[in-house]
Amino acid sequence: MLLACAVLGCTASACTGAGAGVAGTPGAAGVRDPYFPKLGNGGYDVSHYDLRLSVDRSAEHLTGTATITARATQDLSAFHLDLVGLDVTGATVEGRPAAVSRAGGELVLRPDAQVAGRLRRGRTFETVVHYSGAPRTLTDADGTHEGWLRTADGAVALGEPAGGPTWFPGNHHPSDKATYTVAVTVPEGLTAVSNGELASRRTTKGTTGDPARTTYTWRTTEPMASYLATVAIGRFVTKESRAGGLTVFTAVDPEAAAEAEPELARIPRILAWEAERFGPYPFRSAGAIVDRAEDSEYALETQNRPYYPGPPTTGLLVHELAHQWFGDSVTPADWQDMWLNEGFATYAEWLWSEDHEDTPVGESFEEAFDDDANWAFPPAKPPTAADVSQPPVYGRGAMVVHRLRLAVDDDERFFALLKGWTRAHRHGNASTEEFTSYAEKVTGLDLSRLWSVWLYGDERPADPNAPDLPPN
Repeated sequence: MLLACAVLGCTASACTGAGAGVAGTPGAAGVRDPYFPKLGNGGYDVSHYDLRLSVDRSAEHLTGTATITARATQDLSAFHLDLVGLDVTGATVEGRPAAVSRAGGELVLRPDAQVAGRLRRGRTFETVVHYSGAPRTLTDADGTHEGWLRTADGAVALGEPAGGPTWFPGNHHPSDKATYTVAVTVPEGLTAVSNGELASRRTTKGTTGDPARTTYTWRTTEPMASYLATVAIGRFVTKESRAGGLTVFTAVDPEAAAEAEPELARIPRILAWEAERFGPYPFRSAGAIVDRAEDSEYALETQNRPYYPGPPTTGLLVHELAHQWFGDSVTPADWQDMWLNEGFATYAEWLWSEDHEDTPVGESFEEAFDDDANWAFPPAKPPTAADVSQPPVYGRGAMVVHRLRLAVDDDERFFALLKGWTRAHRHGNASTEEFTSYAEKVTGLDLSRLWSVWLYGDERPADPNAPDLPPN
């Protein structure tokens, strides 16, 4: 339904006549992801999000302005943004009012004729959306919660796989990565943490009945998928240090600080260990956000500083930090490729256990092989959207990585393959098909038999040690 011009704050001619008779076609309302077909949008590619957010003390109400810089990938007469629940109070494209309509989680912008005539393929354009409201918490297909989650002293935004549209409009599919500036204004006493590096912190004095407020501005200069973007608001104990040329920034709920501190001190050591195996760390900063255990049902590899509900274990730190290579820097082309995230991060845990806890990788493999939950479906073919974060994607995904290592039969070549993979697709997207082609080219092996059993096979092999490759 077309929003009233008075609500949008635009002229009647812009609302009723925008786009009339202009060249171009509307961008698609989705990118046809096999599990989340309504996520993402066609017709443009975002290069940068500038988000200016303000929240009240309870973090239950959000006022935002999103400035989105994008490049048209076709001649556009209109285009979509993903946005759930929040009220739009106005929008412009290239500085001129645009007509706006809503359909579920789709926000449709139709520039006026003067602007639409300039939105040709290859042209960069700027869209500004003003919005406000109470951000929603969503229930995923698997029953967990994402989006804007209320915490004991604030809120946290978690976006995997579809929570991003609850707090900012955008092209919310992992295939469209962008840089970010996120400025969050909060009442005095609260801290706002996001991705990237803290660019500034500015406090304005309050008046009677109007407390002082602080604006935290964060910048992410490496491309990031929107599901990895986060904002955490609360009473945090923060710490910033330097290690190995990186800024390490942690924000911890005071109730979890004492228990979390010894584990978080391991971050530089873990990153150095992972860099030896996976290649140079792909970002300028690292760290963690630690809330209370009851604030979320899961940890998430939010870029630069993963989110943890409660003090993390060493194994969980290893897993989420490994995602900075597998998932955050090299991001899946679509949600069917999640095993490329979770399989490699789980395998990182196995490698750490072997190097630091005297648990051979083969033992971790056998334990995963014997776990019936890992054989519910093939890791590269989750049956439904509810299954993309289920055990086979993790445990059996790691088994695939180990069987590839055994097939290569040379650890120097195997780890060179991993480093080459993270280098070839650094800050980009990649699919299972691309990984297959890469691995076969680098190793000279035909992986079709191995893949048919471990990555795509429906049945558990009778012998976990049977060879996957024909004899030479």
